Amino acid sequence: MNLAIDIGNTRVKAALFTNEALVEVKWYHSIDELLQDKLVVKKAQQAIIGSVVEGAEQALTALNTLLPTSLFSAHTEIPLRNMYLSASTLGSDRLAASIGGYALYPNANVLVIDCGTCIKYNFTNAANEYLGGAISPGVNMRFKALHEFTSKLPLVELNYDFKDLIGNNTQHSILSGVMNGCTAEIDGFIDLYREQYSDLICVITGGDGEHLAKRLKNSIFTHQNLVLKGLNYILYYQSLL
Repeated sequence: MNLAIDIGNTRVKAALFTNEALVEVKWYHSIDELLQDKLVVKKAQQAIIGSVVEGAEQALTALNTLLPTSLFSAHTEIPLRNMYLSASTLGSDRLAASIGGYALYPNANVLVIDCGTCIKYNFTNAANEYLGGAISPGVNMRFKALHEFTSKLPLVELNYDFKDLIGNNTQHSILSGVMNGCTAEIDGFIDLYREQYSDLICVITGGDGEHLAKRLKNSIFTHQNLVLKGLNYILYYQSLL
């Protein structure tokens, strides 16, 4: 059984896989909390870590005392050709999400939209080349930015059910700006990509992905835990080499 670990800006996500089948997913506040979860760690025969924060090497060292563990980096063998010009600065979550998309839809033009702390757009073409994409603030980051970079705007709590266009008070105006703004941005990006790739497959993932998908006018596939699936697919791919 494989253990895939995604160390993000907000939390640590871990999943157990049997071959390509997802068995269990858990969330942690820190890597130390994961290491203390012996019931999960002991089930795995090998692990892989993807991280967008500092300290991944310490996590790698700690996990390697328990089971063989690799750290996903720009030097890791993957099934895609990475065309990103600054591959060493590419977030592991972005590339892992595209590998997860490739595992589902190989040899296709695939736009993966990962809605977490940031909203990340990652594109792989039909030649299985990862080209890059875009990064913008995530839903909660937008709420926080409006509050922290102004003197009077309040910190508004996320409300997925809010659908009004015209906010009739300050709280509702912020909700309209953030929620409708995210929706319009995602739909706009999809439209722009489809102008160049008419056969585009769009996949949305991440903590806010399922909720935002319901608001979109474009058709889109929803696949939760796509980053974890991509990390696990790397282990599967390497076993074939």
